[in-house]
Amino acid sequence: MVKVDTFIPKSIEYIKRECTGRAIIALSGGVDSSVCAVLAYRAIGDNLIPIYIDTGLMRKGETERIKNTFLDMNLQIIDAKDRFFAALKGVDDPEEKRKAVGETFIRVFEEEAKELDADTLIQGTIYPDRIESEGGIKSHHNVGGLPSRISFKSIVEPIDDLYKDEVREVARALDLPEEICDKMPFPGPGLAVRVLGEVTEEKIEVVREANAIVEEELVESYHPWQTFAAVLGKGTGVKGDQRVHGWIVAVRAVGSRDGMTAESLELPWSVLKKIEARISGSIPSVVRVVYDLSPKPPATIEFE
Repeated sequence: MVKVDTFIPKSIEYIKRECTGRAIIALSGGVDSSVCAVLAYRAIGDNLIPIYIDTGLMRKGETERIKNTFLDMNLQIIDAKDRFFAALKGVDDPEEKRKAVGETFIRVFEEEAKELDADTLIQGTIYPDRIESEGGIKSHHNVGGLPSRISFKSIVEPIDDLYKDEVREVARALDLPEEICDKMPFPGPGLAVRVLGEVTEEKIEVVREANAIVEEELVESYHPWQTFAAVLGKGTGVKGDQRVHGWIVAVRAVGSRDGMTAESLELPWSVLKKIEARISGSIPSVVRVVYDLSPKPPATIEFE
């Protein structure tokens, strides 16, 4: 486990050494990037520029929550929805989707850095991201998903040797709000990896609404490591007396310590029925809801 008393000062010194001028940080509102933001601010103060990119692939209400949480940090919010959907158009391979998101992220950050005269990018990459990317399991948008040519002088990753539970320890030691310390992991490519096949605005809207329902029903009551909804594709259903072709939504809820292995939660039947009723009742285009029982391994936690 991480020794926070030594890790925090070492990280601050590391950031000071690496960041000789202005730096931007990719802020998502999750615990990883939030920890990096606090460490970097302690290291370089006003030379740090936090940037949040609204990709159009975020959870329901996410952008507003991030605005409110980081109100005092001079947060720059970039609306890049159109660019991300354009980059993902026609892409249905999971690895290519991750790379398309990674490429678009870095290009937007490069443009903003040029405007702000910043030459360093700080990222909240953690150890499992590196393991999965380097091991060929899946590229993370901030590791294997990055393009080979990058205009930043350096990319600084202060917590890339930590597991998620260790990052949470550091977050508490830095006095971050509990809602950030305990925030569920959310993939860098966002909801793009929670729709199988090509990303479309329709699929994203369906998965965003379904995901919000799943979180409302499970997060407070069952404290999963991670829980979410995913759109798997289309299937046959019945609405009224009519045969329809609608979306199939999968619900995933797992327990884990560090994200390297995971087990599906044994949820009460009544809870699963309630989730199904809410999703199919409030999203007319959904005809089927399923619950994923797969552990990690052989499955990964996310579907893509």
